[in-house]
Amino acid sequence: MTAAATSSQTIVTLDMEGVLVPEIWIAVAERTGIDELRRTTREEPDYDVLMRYRLDILAAHDLSLSLIQEVIAGLEPLPGAGDFVRELRNRTQLVILSDTFEQFAAPLMRQLDMPTILCHRLVVNDDRITDYEIRIDDPKRRAVKAFQGLNYKVIAAGDSYNDTTMLLAADAGFLFHAPDNVKAEFPQLPAFDEFDDLFAAIEGHLS
Repeated sequence: MTAAATSSQTIVTLDMEGVLVPEIWIAVAERTGIDELRRTTREEPDYDVLMRYRLDILAAHDLSLSLIQEVIAGLEPLPGAGDFVRELRNRTQLVILSDTFEQFAAPLMRQLDMPTILCHRLVVNDDRITDYEIRIDDPKRRAVKAFQGLNYKVIAAGDSYNDTTMLLAADAGFLFHAPDNVKAEFPQLPAFDEFDDLFAAIEGHLS
């Protein structure tokens, strides 16, 4: 005998960089003085184009993974992010959907009490980043659709072009800390800049 389907539960999916923690590549640019590394998914919609560009710069300047990890070790979550994450996890399930890499994310996730994160992996040889492995194509949108297939209502927030497919696929999607160009291209997505405002918007959609 099959049990009757229940009403859907809720899960929140968030981007990491720019939403909960500083942009890692911008921090590396500031540390090294290489301004070209300031380019992020806020300016470049094509993630592969952006990463190939970054890999070329890393190779040209012979930058090591160790140096980047040293920069990351000095970063902290954005002001208010820790309380925001804790309060969300008291109310519902939370998953971070990020285009960062396992080798970058771990120390930052520890500062946020280790929420689940789904991200990518770097290919490293002799402490040099030589390539990267995408876990799956269009991972954020496909994760949202998979959660919905499990009868979850998905509420999502992100700041950049690479978040927009996730936000549009979600049952409720919000821009957070987004630049003006992304806001202008996606006026259908409510935009917030304060954690209290984003929390209130999310809470309004919780089951």
